[in-house]
Amino acid sequence: MGLIIKEVNKLNDNKQMVTQIPEPPLSRLLFADTRFAWIWLVARLYVGWIWIEAGLEKVQNPAWAGSSAGVAMKGFIMGAIAKASGEHPAVQDWYAGFLNSVVVPNISVFSYLVAYGELLVGIALILGIFTGIAAFFGGLMNMNFLLAGTVSTNPILFLFELFLILAWRVAGWWGLDRYLLPFLGTPWQPGKAFKAKEDKNN
Repeated sequence: MGLIIKEVNKLNDNKQMVTQIPEPPLSRLLFADTRFAWIWLVARLYVGWIWIEAGLEKVQNPAWAGSSAGVAMKGFIMGAIAKASGEHPAVQDWYAGFLNSVVVPNISVFSYLVAYGELLVGIALILGIFTGIAAFFGGLMNMNFLLAGTVSTNPILFLFELFLILAWRVAGWWGLDRYLLPFLGTPWQPGKAFKAKEDKNN
């Protein structure tokens, strides 16, 4: 095992020994090397376009986001709840309970969230802005659709979004993240904006 995985041992702030396992070369190449950013650009554009199409259709539909907001979604939700019965239900009982007790009483709010959520995820992926976060919320919606018993393109989109999350460091390289990430940084490594603020305070 020691020949396959090179372990890096060091002391943390509490003087306790910790072991860090380096990222495999293939993983680093695919998910952290800008030479492969074009792969994630193609994936982003594909997934983003599908979300934009779905979102635009909904925000322009009064039954989703308008005077009758919630009507279309309620039909979908009630159909999902109906799939929770039988010997081999397509919808799990716990999820049907969540839909019935949380979503249905607030159907208009969730209708707006889905409609504009789809549109915003699509725009963010197309522009390559906060790509990992956008892919996460896209995957979250796909997972909810799957839990509600709707297959369609959801498994394919979820798979692409999973890879986009893993490649968040370079997935937006051909996009706005190329400039935003170095500027804003991450919670564990502040970007130029926060470093400049620290230098100013010092």
